[in-house]
Amino acid sequence: MAVCDPTLEVELGLLAEGASCVIGCDEVGRGALAGPVGVGVAAIDGTHGAMPVGLRDSKMLSERRREALAPLAVAWVLHSAVGLASAKEVDEIGIIAALGLAGKRALAELFAAGVDVRGSVVLLDGNDDYLNKALATPLSVLTRIKADQDCASVSAASVIAKVHRDRLMIAADAVTPGYGWAGNKGYGSAEHMAAIGRLGPTGLHRKSWLTISA
Repeated sequence: MAVCDPTLEVELGLLAEGASCVIGCDEVGRGALAGPVGVGVAAIDGTHGAMPVGLRDSKMLSERRREALAPLAVAWVLHSAVGLASAKEVDEIGIIAALGLAGKRALAELFAAGVDVRGSVVLLDGNDDYLNKALATPLSVLTRIKADQDCASVSAASVIAKVHRDRLMIAADAVTPGYGWAGNKGYGSAEHMAAIGRLGPTGLHRKSWLTISA
């Protein structure tokens, strides 16, 4: 994957057009077999300083580099949050609705922190506005393919969310060993799939996604 440095070109344009904030938004854990799906949000309002050196889409960074950048990203943005939907909720309502639920929870945290969510533009990575599908009152959402690579607020949300979820899976591995979650983070590695076949699924598994019977 080619290395790409994000900029604030899109965000500054939206702020110039009248948005009170731009809220970068990215998902994490969508394709995992175990653990929650998460949505990270990171709000900027034009009072930010220089972006952290080396900030990029979380997928382009090593785990060690993500861990180092996450607190810098949190400090750089106005406010940030990570919303989660559990494996049980993914099973019950499906992954798209679960993404919307996680995003709704993240945005609620921003609102509680004082962010003018209604007056903001949400800059959402991808081409599917799963957020407004979960909201009673629509928000201004701009979808953009590869926003996590190109737009610094979305890169920040990506790193913050990835580190948050990874830490949850590392902690879960200590409580429920045998599935290799500290390494695979709940994704379908060979070790993880073999463990499901050997030990059966846990409460953290998305049982509707499993192809190996317990």
